[in-house]
Amino acid sequence: MLIGVPAEIKTLESRIGMTPAAVREAVAHGHQVMVQRNGGAKIGLTDDLYVAAGAQIIDTAEEIFASADMIVKVKEPQPQECAMLQEGQILFTYLHLAPDPQQAEGLLKSGCVAIAYETVTSPRGGLPLLAPMSEVAGRMSIQAGAHCLEMRQGGEGILLGGVPGVPAANVVVLGGGVVGVNAARMAMGMGANVTVLDRSLPRLAELDGLYGPQLKTIYSNNETVEEYVTNADLVIGAVLIPGAAAPKLVRKDHLKKMKAGSVVVDVAIDQGGCFETSRATTHLEPTYNVDDVVHYCVANMPGGVARTSTFALNNATMPFTLALANKGYKQALLDDRYLREGLNVHHGKLTNEAVAHDLNKEFISTDAVLAA
Repeated sequence: MLIGVPAEIKTLESRIGMTPAAVREAVAHGHQVMVQRNGGAKIGLTDDLYVAAGAQIIDTAEEIFASADMIVKVKEPQPQECAMLQEGQILFTYLHLAPDPQQAEGLLKSGCVAIAYETVTSPRGGLPLLAPMSEVAGRMSIQAGAHCLEMRQGGEGILLGGVPGVPAANVVVLGGGVVGVNAARMAMGMGANVTVLDRSLPRLAELDGLYGPQLKTIYSNNETVEEYVTNADLVIGAVLIPGAAAPKLVRKDHLKKMKAGSVVVDVAIDQGGCFETSRATTHLEPTYNVDDVVHYCVANMPGGVARTSTFALNNATMPFTLALANKGYKQALLDDRYLREGLNVHHGKLTNEAVAHDLNKEFISTDAVLAA
């Protein structure tokens, strides 16, 4: 199979779909890999490293999209990339389609076969290709939140961990999944008072067993969300419904009750955000204020630590990339029901039920399209 790896073009996005090590593995399995010139240069993955791994260096994304059997990316295709996709071409990347009807229309129109990292599942019920970036984003959310609490950033001027004789900040994490637990670990490590809200009692019990009294665990409902959010210095939005738009847990009237200069970091922004007042921002302009509350809603947070993120992502994606290349997408999906959950778009049809529901479009099952 001819695999194409274009450079990412989202604002300040320096990750790349395949590392030289991943290229070497693909080549060892008999595949050809094209990498766009300087695609990984910003994170130290030079063209020479890719050539040594067996890749062919291609000058433009247009050339890659025109000839590759499979495109491997990191972020969702931008409009100009959707326009370059070919009928039947495999696209393997993050998609986050539910809050992005424009992208969905572009993919449907292209006739491509789009497999989303974020909806591939595992035997344990996890999301193995989303987890590495969730770990990164969860940890980054506390760094970003701590910075936003500084006066110069519009924050209330509070140090996350406090100092002797001065109380630490109150950090509330909405969601006890991969993002939430990584955010909580970082915040506790910095000395903050940390509370996690979640609707899963087994998950709350698990977190209590892991961290004991250092971490407060609270069952999430309308009353507890309002109580803890309105008394927080920093709120991390870490909720996820696989494939679907994030629920709006924090309403605008909650913000009016929060302290001036408090901060919200919406890690769920890729799926539309879990704060009613959230809108996607970029690393260039990461924050804005609503009712004197600082909002940090960067839609590609792991791109801020692109080298770490690229290697972490490739560790997870490489076996799936090889399966798709070795077997062809149909056989790979038929052989692996967990990878099959990743299929979102197939020749103009939406094959993820949650995405189709949120976009109010017709859904056709993966089994049906593969059988056809």
